[in-house]
Amino acid sequence: MTASVEAFFTTKSGWDMKELISDGAPSGRRVYLPIQKHTDRVVILESEMKPEVADAVITRRKDILVGVQTADCVPIVLLDKRNLAVGAVHAGWRGTAAQILKKTIRALCENFHSEVCDMEIAIGPSIKGCCYRVGSDVYEAICGSSGDGDYAAERGSELFVDLASANMQQAVSLGVPKENIWISEECTYCNPERFHSYRYHGDAAGRQSGFIGVISC
Repeated sequence: MTASVEAFFTTKSGWDMKELISDGAPSGRRVYLPIQKHTDRVVILESEMKPEVADAVITRRKDILVGVQTADCVPIVLLDKRNLAVGAVHAGWRGTAAQILKKTIRALCENFHSEVCDMEIAIGPSIKGCCYRVGSDVYEAICGSSGDGDYAAERGSELFVDLASANMQQAVSLGVPKENIWISEECTYCNPERFHSYRYHGDAAGRQSGFIGVISC
């Protein structure tokens, strides 16, 4: 039996999440979504499918799509191409400050014997540095967790952060090759007709998703 990897990010016109959770993906595969609370917790999905409070999930199970939901925060999917282990991460500013992506990478290494050189990462649409104005507390938290980089900018008296780039920098700092990381150029706030954006739509914002899974063929 061979296997392939399925990974994608949705938009506003993506799957209906209630139907997805109850009926499964259109392909018939089961779906696992953690209960996101802006934590730094990583779920290791083995036999139990009951959703847990976490903002990242990793697995080596086949024919299951693991995913996260976002509306400005950063959706990230990971693949260990040698061991066919996968992961999905929801990284808002709190998760980024808590280094949830780094913790997910370490969890893959510790639980599935992954090597950072074998990892491929895709970072989906999120609010970008052009639009993500933050306070000094958030700015300092992100910079403190990610180190120096061009993801942070001061424009006059205002502070801006690009969470996607901050997460990429954290992954590279662990040894993931930069050429193995893809980042979407689309800003959710700049494209409210295409993406859900909490900063643009407020409490009326829906959610888009990022999914990945290893599929038996």
